[in-house]
This record gives sequence, C-alpha cells and structure tokens, in this order.
Amino acid sequence: MDREPLDELLAKFVVHLAAEKRASPNTVSAYKRDLEALLAFVAARSEANGTRASLAKRGAAALDVYVLRAWLGEIARSLEPSSVARKIASVRTFCRWMKRQGFTKQNPAELLASPKVRRELPTFLSADDAGAVMEAPDEDTVMSKRAQAAVALRDRALLELLYGAGLRVSEACGLDVGMLSLSERSARVLGKGRKERIVPLGRKAADALSEWLAVKAELAHPKTRALDPHAVFVSTRGRRLGPRAAQLLVRRYGLVGAGRADLHPHALRHTCATHLLDGGADLRSIQEMLGHASLSTTQRYTHVSISHLLAVYDAAHPLAKKRTVE
Repeated sequence: MDREPLDELLAKFVVHLAAEKRASPNTVSAYKRDLEALLAFVAARSEANGTRASLAKRGAAALDVYVLRAWLGEIARSLEPSSVARKIASVRTFCRWMKRQGFTKQNPAELLASPKVRRELPTFLSADDAGAVMEAPDEDTVMSKRAQAAVALRDRALLELLYGAGLRVSEACGLDVGMLSLSERSARVLGKGRKERIVPLGRKAADALSEWLAVKAELAHPKTRALDPHAVFVSTRGRRLGPRAAQLLVRRYGLVGAGRADLHPHALRHTCATHLLDGGADLRSIQEMLGHASLSTTQRYTHVSISHLLAVYDAAHPLAKKRTVE
C-alpha cells in the first residue's frame, strides 16, 4: 500500500478533495498545483542523487521530513511568507490524508514550521464611499441606452449583493433565480465546501434584484437570443456572468464612485462586515451571514473597527492632541 506511486496518490487526493470534501474548484486547483510542484522537486532531487528509479517504488515514503525541509528552503527563496504558508498547508493536508488512508505510517509535514505571516487588515470603504459605488452604475455611459439601462440594473443588483449581503463574488455569480426569495428578502447561497446558508437581503438589494430580473431578457444573445434561464446574473451575450467579469465591473465602479481603481469584490464583503459591526451586530451573527467556518476569521473585523475608531479619536478628541507650550 505504501509503495503506490506519488503521482497516483496525488490523483486520488484530488478526487477526495473534489468529491468527498466538496472543495471549490479554485481550492482543488491550488492544492493540485502546489503538490505537483512538490513532486517535481522530489523527482528532480532524486534524479540528481541517482535514485529516480526508486521514487515510484518508495511512494509516500519519498516524502520524508528532510526532503520537505529541502523543498521548503528552496521555495522560501523566492516566495512571500504568506505563499509559503499556503503551500505548507497543502502539503500538510496531503500527508494527513495519506496517513489516514494507510499509505504511510508517518506524517512528516507535522514537523514543518510555518513562517510568521503578517495578516493585513481587510480593505473597506467608508459608508459614503460605499454608497457612491452603489450609485455608480447609473453614471456609466459606455453602451447604447437600452443595453446600458439593463446592464446598469444588473450591475446595481450585483453591487448591492456584494456589499449589502456580503456575498463572495463566486457566490453571487453562482446564484440561480430559484435561490432567491424576494418576498421574504432572503437568498439561499452555496458557499465554500458547497455549504448552504440563508442570507438576508436588505430592501435596496431586494428592490435592485427585482428591477434587474424584470429586464434580464434584454441581455439575451443579440443573434441567437440565447439566455441562461437559471442564472441570476448574465453577460451581454446571455451567459452566466463569471467572477472575472464581476471583478472588472467592481473595479470600474470603484473608480467611478469612490476614486478607487483597486476596488475588488472582497473589499465590498469586508465593508459589509465592518459596517455591520460598527452598527452593533454581534460577531456570531456576522459569522453566520458571511459563512465563515471559524469565528477567528470574523474577528478580523474588530481590528478594522478599532483602527477606524482610533483614527477618529486621534483626529477629533481633545485629549489625543498635543498641547503646545506657549
């Protein structure tokens, strides 16, 4: 069992991630890419040592702590600590799976130390800037008037979901019409690990979705009139709107509305969480709404709020200002 070739073990692990763990395609792709790079390093190291033929025979045994530390030293020369930490996480998960499945008796990745990663505070907008971004689709005049009106309603609805409901861009683009309940102002969202959750929709988001869906047919393919009947958001050719297209439109409206050319969908999600916290929502409620698996992820927003509060305090409170001695 422990002699099964590493590349075959990796193929089984990828199937496990996708079928059993129900990881997202992006997660599966990232793990696969990290582990393929590791296996390439192991193969090159074995060939340099004249032991390439033994690699397939040894299977999981080829991944000992010495090989992993050599690999870690190699990648640490060119990658940021955050990227190194992610790759270590991939290897740990793979080794843990191999041990659990009986392909190896040891988990050498347990002995790897992760680099210290400085977690940057999430990017977020002020309430005024967020409001300006929501209004930005009405000011965009790139297309013909009819197409422009439909696209503006679509984009407004998408922005309201990203900010008002705090959805991930993949969740918003993956929404089907049947997952919406506009009368109850809620949506059934398929999040990470294909976990479902119900998120509330603000009145503005529900109204924007209703207005958009009423004109959705106007974005059917100009020649074939094809239109995805299930997707909430479609492109100007009637196909489901993809995350990349959504990222580009958020960037455009960030520039138009708030002068932020670097705005991305996740920043609107961060802004939603931060404004909820500032408005008095408790962390558990925010965690459930955003679909965070761990409360520690949600707790990042307390640091954002505290930093914002300190900035306001330093600017406005008399005790924060240095007195000048006359």
